[in-house]
Amino acid sequence: MQPLAERLRPKTLDDYIGQKHLVGPGAILRKMIDAGRISSFILWGPPGVGKTTLAQIIANKLETPFYT
Repeated sequence: MQPLAERLRPKTLDDYIGQKHLVGPGAILRKMIDAGRISSFILWGPPGVGKTTLAQIIANKLETPFYT
């Protein structure tokens, strides 16, 4: 069985809370992800703010492998 945190982790950009200026409807990162044309970038911040979750959502949306 997966840990509770893993089971409750958002799976889509619509479920992701925060950073609406980047991943909200019409936002730049959202447009890049939806178009499938995303370049390399660094997610930076303190632990627990959603960096890994956002990276997993992007990888799933683009159907690419995600490694931790």
